[in-house]
Amino acid sequence: MLEKTNRINYLFDFYQSLLTPKQCSYMEMYYREDYSLGEISELLEVSRQAVYDNIRRTEKTLESYEDKLHLLSRFEKRTQIIEKLSETVKDPEAQKYVQQLQDID
Repeated sequence: MLEKTNRINYLFDFYQSLLTPKQCSYMEMYYREDYSLGEISELLEVSRQAVYDNIRRTEKTLESYEDKLHLLSRFEKRTQIIEKLSETVKDPEAQKYVQQLQDID
């Protein structure tokens, strides 16, 4: 469950600008602010089922964007490579470049 939550949060970070304001609002409340479906439904004055449906649809939308654009998978691969570089490169001058790569993400 935590792994799914982390994945959705990463996908949301990468693709939130492609979502509608309503989708962003639901996802922020549910995943970032840890509101329950019932709390969101009360705040937005919609049914609990409407909140659930919107969140599930938005999750599928985020996964669809990832399937097409691969921003998260590329980020993860870059991060792994940078970590390996950081562990193996001993030259202080080269370490500065590794640090610059880490700072970009």
